[in-house]
Amino acid sequence: MLSIMRRLLPDFGTTYGPPGAGPFPAVLVLHGSEGAWSGWSHRNAALLAAHGFLAYPHGYARGGNAWNAGAIENVPLDGTAAALKALRAFPQCSGKVGLYGVSRGAEHALLLAALMAAEDEAALPDAVAAHSPADVVCGAFDARRWRDKGDPGWQTWDPAARAWSWRGSSEDLKPTTPIEIERYGGPLFLSHGTSDDVWDVAMTRRLEERLRAAGRTPEVHYYEGQGHISDSDGENVHHERLLAFLARHLS
Repeated sequence: MLSIMRRLLPDFGTTYGPPGAGPFPAVLVLHGSEGAWSGWSHRNAALLAAHGFLAYPHGYARGGNAWNAGAIENVPLDGTAAALKALRAFPQCSGKVGLYGVSRGAEHALLLAALMAAEDEAALPDAVAAHSPADVVCGAFDARRWRDKGDPGWQTWDPAARAWSWRGSSEDLKPTTPIEIERYGGPLFLSHGTSDDVWDVAMTRRLEERLRAAGRTPEVHYYEGQGHISDSDGENVHHERLLAFLARHLS
């Protein structure tokens, strides 16, 4: 039976990893609009830990609780960059750190890698994986929008709200701005279900086209008939490919 251990990443939160002192390659895991409290990013971190990685599920949504996912609005990407740096310096980390995001977390991962690469950051992730990503910056998300009208917490949608900030500003991160992932020269994994009715698979196809035109060689997987959330068989296939990618580039 595979076993895992929980450890505390100072100033950030719980990490999951294999038993023992390590060092282990590490992965920072980014949730989507389901928020940090839903448990999905912790499940993904535990899965990675069971296969030899130190994994930290980074909760970045603003507010939220066990009943409300919180908001992805004016989230400072600098905080995620700081978490990457802290994870790399963690005593149990081998010094190799990857970034893995799903849905809005995939957008987050690609955008952060592109912004850090534009500044030639020494702390760039050693590999990036994104499942069901967007190819452009998307608008802010507030879970309260998804409540029924009449609920005391319901609010109308603000199409001008910004999801992200970088170095204290969101001016260059307006919705529909292309994510310039071509700037990132490291190993890149992209995947998407072809029947996704939340984030259209066309977005990953455009990302792949742009990357190959720029001379990049991303590893790309399209899961035929799978939706935004894969079924059990689709999850198994995705995780096999994801784990192989991370092991190849981080171990």
